[in-house]
Amino acid sequence: MLHTIFAMPILSVLVPVYNEERTLKRVMDALTSALPESQIIYIDDGSKDRSLAILRASARPQDIVLTKENGGKGSAIRLGIKEATGEFIVIQDADLEYDPSDISVLLTRAQKNTGVIVFGSRFLQPNPNIYPLYLLGNKTLTAILNILFCGHLTDAYTCYKLFPNTILKSLPLTADGFELEAELTALPLKMKYTIVEESITYHPRTFSEGKKINWKDAVRGILTMLKIRFSQRPKLQL
Repeated sequence: MLHTIFAMPILSVLVPVYNEERTLKRVMDALTSALPESQIIYIDDGSKDRSLAILRASARPQDIVLTKENGGKGSAIRLGIKEATGEFIVIQDADLEYDPSDISVLLTRAQKNTGVIVFGSRFLQPNPNIYPLYLLGNKTLTAILNILFCGHLTDAYTCYKLFPNTILKSLPLTADGFELEAELTALPLKMKYTIVEESITYHPRTFSEGKKINWKDAVRGILTMLKIRFSQRPKLQL
């Protein structure tokens, strides 16, 4: 039997998916167009709609499609990290809020600065599309995180977080839900990694269109930050 051999990718893209049949195919097309040489790992988190069928029908041979029982965005990303082989790893939501063409800017910055984590910030330039309540919530969470960990970030809860593979796999991640966003920022800062930001575009969707994060996730995020801040310093996982 002949096996197709793919070269080790520069970038692995993790795409957690939960009931995203309305936007998923367009996201997949945008990713493969913007990042054709990347390894793309789709993780279906127990979707109840046609998301898994769309993934299996539309994924390229070099892509990976994983499926699991519903457990939250964090659990899906943690599963995907185990399969990532790229030199760098980035997260992409399965909706149309973030533009995959922005990822190349983050990757270029990371390649030019060894050992640096690059976040895509929605707030480095004015964005009239952001809902005031969510802007306030994000700014509050980011401010708390900056105070607790001596950070200087503008957007701690951005989806676009690009890590060197070895750094991301060194983080002792445990979160199952959206509080993973707090872990992905608090843990690197506590472990003295450098995080820089690049400006990205952002087009938020409404709850009727499928937006899932809410105030309870903000509370869990703050509790996660406090737990990390006042726990023993995480050890590097070699």
